[in-house]
Amino acid sequence: MIKSLLIVGLGGALGSIFRYLTSLAIGKHMPTKFPLGTFTANILGCFIIGLLFGYFEKNNLVNSDMKLFFATGFCGGYTTFSTFGYENISLFQSNNSLLAFAYIGASLFFGLLAVWFGLFLTK
Repeated sequence: MIKSLLIVGLGGALGSIFRYLTSLAIGKHMPTKFPLGTFTANILGCFIIGLLFGYFEKNNLVNSDMKLFFATGFCGGYTTFSTFGYENISLFQSNNSLLAFAYIGASLFFGLLAVWFGLFLTK
């Protein structure tokens, strides 16, 4: 268990660093009011997790340390949106479309509500 936590933690730290660098690079080269750095990290993270899970499943590496480091750690640190995307695709692929749409809707609604409420409490 400790080994797994360290693997995930190291991957998460690197993912967070790369997310910060992505935001800096995008902001420096493409300044805009649109949160392009976050958008880029989220979309790139979704692409990376798709590649990783596809590779891990194809090569039967589902419980490997590589999955913990890259998918859970790195992609989790880079963006949790990637996990959200993967979970919803998995729900759609297992014919749970209604559950996927409920998860998407509830995540957006309650996520935005939670941010608003946190901001409200600090005013």
